[in-house]
Amino acid sequence: MQCFVTGASGFIGANLVHELVSQGHSVRALLRPGADRRGLVGAPCDVVEGDITDPVPSLVQAMRGCQWCFHVAASYSLWLPDYAPMFRANVEGTRNVLTAASQAGCSRIVYTSTVGCIGLPRLTSNPPQAGEPPRIGGILPTDESTPVAESQMQNPYKLSKWRGEVVARELAGQGLPIVIVNPSAPIGPRDVKPTPTGQVIVDFLNRAMPAYLDTGLNWVHVRDVAIGHILAAERGRVGERYILGNAQGNWTMKEALDVLAESTGILAPKFQVPYALAYAAAVCNEAMSALTKRPPKAPMAGVKMAAYKMWFNPAKAIQELGLPQTPPRQALIDAVTWFRSNGYVKSKDR
Repeated sequence: MQCFVTGASGFIGANLVHELVSQGHSVRALLRPGADRRGLVGAPCDVVEGDITDPVPSLVQAMRGCQWCFHVAASYSLWLPDYAPMFRANVEGTRNVLTAASQAGCSRIVYTSTVGCIGLPRLTSNPPQAGEPPRIGGILPTDESTPVAESQMQNPYKLSKWRGEVVARELAGQGLPIVIVNPSAPIGPRDVKPTPTGQVIVDFLNRAMPAYLDTGLNWVHVRDVAIGHILAAERGRVGERYILGNAQGNWTMKEALDVLAESTGILAPKFQVPYALAYAAAVCNEAMSALTKRPPKAPMAGVKMAAYKMWFNPAKAIQELGLPQTPPRQALIDAVTWFRSNGYVKSKDR
């Protein structure tokens, strides 16, 4: 297939391009001028310079001849002095790309959302139901059917992605061949920036993580997420959304750090930061950022999200798409190997 990929220089996008090429597909990548292309090294693709907020006709022209469109691009930040550009990219940019893909004749359009748009797990004392995933400390991992509303989107990033997903669902309802995927917390190679989860690993490797918060994520190998996008194009049902996660990847931060310690020989931090202290630090950080216009080291949005165990059940994607399930331990090891090989680790004792 000839595939059009937005956000190809990002973490998921770059891995998707590599996976598409390895499977024999051709890729046309939409990149902004000056985009960091390090993640695309070794993956031959045609590059079209532009932006997802460009007028629809120009995007249609860029997509001509493509059968599949993967809209991965998004503006992601937990703190900005002005959130208007984020909403333009994540909402109007999404409408532009999906509309252009339809007009260009793409037979399948995959929109990359986030598990931030899935209902959050909660403690429950209700008796387990048949077919439910195992509970972890009384927490039931949630899935695509969990009720959720816009009012539950706790920060501008999640709200912008929620509204982008609403656009995708509306257009799918109008007949556009759109499938939605919701990645959890990917880790692995080519995390160039790096992402917040990747930064946890980098900080750990650099012994710059003296403490941790009691939170939890669904850790998944970024390669599985990339393959999940392709499977969604091949097998996904139009208008449906699929959590791209790992059924065994619902780990607390401490569990992930302990695995990193076992695989690297570096001691894991032992001090758990009280949530109230983290919250107070975020208040101070954001007050300073309001004056300096520089991002806070501990944004309030991140601290608020850390109050929840973001554990999810990817059974639908496993059953309907055949989503691979690389062990989370291997995902962490692959991320460590890539960061060490690409100059992210400052310590001489690596």
